[in-house]
Amino acid sequence: MLKDLAKKSRSYRGYDESRKITREELLEFVDCARYAPSSVNGQPFQYVLAYEPEMLQKIQPLTGWARALPELCLPFPGKCPTAFIVIVQNTDWDADLKRYLKDVGIVAQTMLLAAAEKDLGGIMIGNFSPEKIAEALELPENLVPMLIVAFGKPDEQIVIKEIDEGESIRYYRDANNVHYVPKRKLKDIVV
Repeated sequence: MLKDLAKKSRSYRGYDESRKITREELLEFVDCARYAPSSVNGQPFQYVLAYEPEMLQKIQPLTGWARALPELCLPFPGKCPTAFIVIVQNTDWDADLKRYLKDVGIVAQTMLLAAAEKDLGGIMIGNFSPEKIAEALELPENLVPMLIVAFGKPDEQIVIKEIDEGESIRYYRDANNVHYVPKRKLKDIVV
């Protein structure tokens, strides 16, 4: 079952904007994330929940999507996520921003798996300016944006394609806008 959720949890870049994500759903995702392991059990993160149109309009333009496809401007108009969770580190709890970089990925993936279980999807967004996000959200100085996770009802087709050793791992889209994600084979990644 976990393997099925992992396969289902893709990096979606297109969403059905008619399916709004609720505050309650976002709270469920954060509730799952708070059980994730944390280095020295530091638990330095707090979570900004964005699901209201005004908040979405502040965050969306400050995010960069699909750097491997610079010819596309994703998400396409009308296909934006309907919620974000901005993971922030409370520097009053721990000021060492590097210590918890792995933890950021762990809590984000935990939330994305929780979303996949509900037939929702998302994407981790690291392409943003922490200063601009903090300013847009009017965050106090002690809350440093570490990662943004977008959520919504996926509205695009993603195909996982196993590749042979030496083939390109770069994701791509075909003429029908189907998104292909090359994955190395199990036999090629085990040392």
